[in-house]
Amino acid sequence: MAALLNFYRNLLRLPLSLLVKSNSIPNNPIQELNLNIAEPLIYVLPYTSQTDLLIFQKNCLALGLPDPLQENDINGVKLPRYVFLDEGRRFFKSKTVKKETEQIFARYLELHHDIAELNVQLIPVSVLWGRSPGYEDKSGLPKLRLLNGIEKFATILWFGRDNFVRFSQSVSLRRMINADGSDPKLAQKLSRVARIHFSKQRISATGPRLLNRSAMFAKLLKNENIVAAIADEMSSKKISQEKAEQEARKILEEIAANFNYSSLRVADRFLRWLWNKLYQGISVEHADRVRKLALEGHEIVYVPCHRSHIDYLLLSYVLYHQGLVPPHIAAGINLNFWPVGSMFRSWGAFFIRRTFKGNRLYSTIFREYLAELFHRGYSVEFFIEGGRSRTGRLLAPKTGMMSMTLQALQSGQQTRPITVVPVYIGYEHVLEVDTYAKELRGAAKEKENAGLVLRVIKKLRNLGKGYVNFAEPITLNTYLNQHYPQWRNTDEKTRPEWFNEAVDRVSNQVMVNINRAAAVNAMNLTGSILLSSRQRALSKELLIEQLDTYLQLLRNTCYDDDVILPNENGESLLQHVLGLDRVGILVEKDNFGEIVRLERSSAVLMTYYRNNIQHLFVLPSFIASLVLHHEAIELNLALDAVEKFYPFLANELFLSIPQEKLHQYLLTIIDELCRQQIFKRHENMLSINKKRGRSLQLLAAGVRETLQRYYITLSLLKANTTLSRAELEKESQSIAQRLSVLHGINAPEFFDKAVFAAFINCLKQNNYFDENGNAISEKIDELHSILHKIVSLEIDITIQDAIEK
Repeated sequence: MAALLNFYRNLLRLPLSLLVKSNSIPNNPIQELNLNIAEPLIYVLPYTSQTDLLIFQKNCLALGLPDPLQENDINGVKLPRYVFLDEGRRFFKSKTVKKETEQIFARYLELHHDIAELNVQLIPVSVLWGRSPGYEDKSGLPKLRLLNGIEKFATILWFGRDNFVRFSQSVSLRRMINADGSDPKLAQKLSRVARIHFSKQRISATGPRLLNRSAMFAKLLKNENIVAAIADEMSSKKISQEKAEQEARKILEEIAANFNYSSLRVADRFLRWLWNKLYQGISVEHADRVRKLALEGHEIVYVPCHRSHIDYLLLSYVLYHQGLVPPHIAAGINLNFWPVGSMFRSWGAFFIRRTFKGNRLYSTIFREYLAELFHRGYSVEFFIEGGRSRTGRLLAPKTGMMSMTLQALQSGQQTRPITVVPVYIGYEHVLEVDTYAKELRGAAKEKENAGLVLRVIKKLRNLGKGYVNFAEPITLNTYLNQHYPQWRNTDEKTRPEWFNEAVDRVSNQVMVNINRAAAVNAMNLTGSILLSSRQRALSKELLIEQLDTYLQLLRNTCYDDDVILPNENGESLLQHVLGLDRVGILVEKDNFGEIVRLERSSAVLMTYYRNNIQHLFVLPSFIASLVLHHEAIELNLALDAVEKFYPFLANELFLSIPQEKLHQYLLTIIDELCRQQIFKRHENMLSINKKRGRSLQLLAAGVRETLQRYYITLSLLKANTTLSRAELEKESQSIAQRLSVLHGINAPEFFDKAVFAAFINCLKQNNYFDENGNAISEKIDELHSILHKIVSLEIDITIQDAIEK
């Protein structure tokens, strides 16, 4: 029998090697699942299939995992390294748990009783052929199993390039023995648990069945809230019920996605070609967080930052290759143009108007459609910033979609927990690089159209690496239980007092978590340093030295464990940047060596990449700036100055250091900068180390423009404490625009009115204004005096001159 089985396997190996290209989920299970391959492993596959076993074996060998066809040798006892959980279908025989599998489990458990140090790791594994969830109006489950020889062959031909091997978290048999070793039915219990796990895994991989749009539309049009909105439309516009219902159906057709699995497979092939053409690789981190949520049955809401039009394509592609269901995506109605609109819709996009304030019918239909997606178990994605960031910074969150998400939870129809997953998406080079450069210089935004898409595709080039980092999730049920315990007792038809505050706090936490998961790369690090030089040029030696300085600073102070740092040194990072296409960084030679220079035309664009990681350096930069301009400053004075401005920096840059941990974090930064000899510490004094004065200047420059903006507003308030908020915003922006021209400040956010509005609002929240709305002179003077010693004389003169005029 064994010889016949080996012959059959050898017969299968050649066609499988030619027809099947398998992907492992996760890509590196040993590292991502913390597998200890020094301990015995036993792989559990859901059902009998020699085809699946051979594909799985090939994956194991490629990943450095023990061969499943080899036996475990435990103190001379040899046992199989794999088991099939179910027998699979046979004629005249139903699916049952294999008795020999339970016997093998029982034998392993007996060995654990006899050998105290033994700890066998059980690893569930699925081989997925295709990921179609099926349709809700058709019977039968998705066919992820091979039923017979003919179907097996057909499946290999059709899904051979859409095959995934899914590894799950290992289970320690030693832990099970310690917890429940006296249970005589432990082997049977183990089999049942494994079956439940595979059922959950299948759902997490395929998602719920696809919608029947007509049936869903019919259900929504009977929804009591939509019926009421239709009645209101009839009354307000004096139209018939038929016409109002036609308008409602038209809105549904405009909004609703039309997800199609076959279209998704075509998209997968196109996107694989696109990423290989554009990027040198896509770095994906912490996807295990999302896989765990999916297995636990959470309703997942992905909330990425928005850098580029390809963000939604990239995230869907990454999720698909992480063994998860691509989400339904809230896309701007501006993307619903021929021919991409229908394609996006088939890939899961549902379209939303830029604004629908005052349009009750539209807002009600959109809210109920979103709630229906949640109710049916579909994951959803939306961009909380509203639009793409042209500056590289996170924009202030638009809370409309988050509000609807909390309303869906509050309605009580959602039985599963809703978890928001913030996602950091970054690029070493954004695809719309030329468009952004024009817009940052003041050009009008070009309307999306097919011609624009073709022009972008024609410019395909080497854009470096892309980054997708899944940040710390926020389970809304848990969050509300902790902060608003009364939320479950609220009437869903009325908006409770706590609701708006909860929406704002969750939205802000999403932005904080995104920044906690930032990816530092060669481009944004090099750009940050070159922009810190007034002439945007440095000797190659100094640039490499500063790159190494920043890398050590980030590694040794640890802003957050979720931050992704490069493994290379400064020289390797610089060589990588110089190898990218059209980055605007030139290398020139003179009699003293090589100079690395940023082209003037690229300076505005480079601020985009710097701003991606500006929040990681703002506190070290502030400390460096205080030491640089004072030359020697008391430690406590420096700490006090940074702590006074921290609420404003945290508000603007979505910083994550808790106030109670800030003092210790600042001391860690100071210790690291002293270790690197950027400055000296003697007892309670910090002073300049002239040998590294240039490094200190470059580091200090990172916060220069931010503090200059604050100084403008504080100077205006110091001169006139009764300025209205509108006047203060307007005058601050006008002076900033003047400074940008006179002093060559390239950053487009420098004179952004919204940034000044946020600073003024934060001053108000932190009680820098009295109850009459007038600035409190003593508190404003305190902040002003700190910055007065930091802001250069020439900048101060320009500001004071503008105020006098």
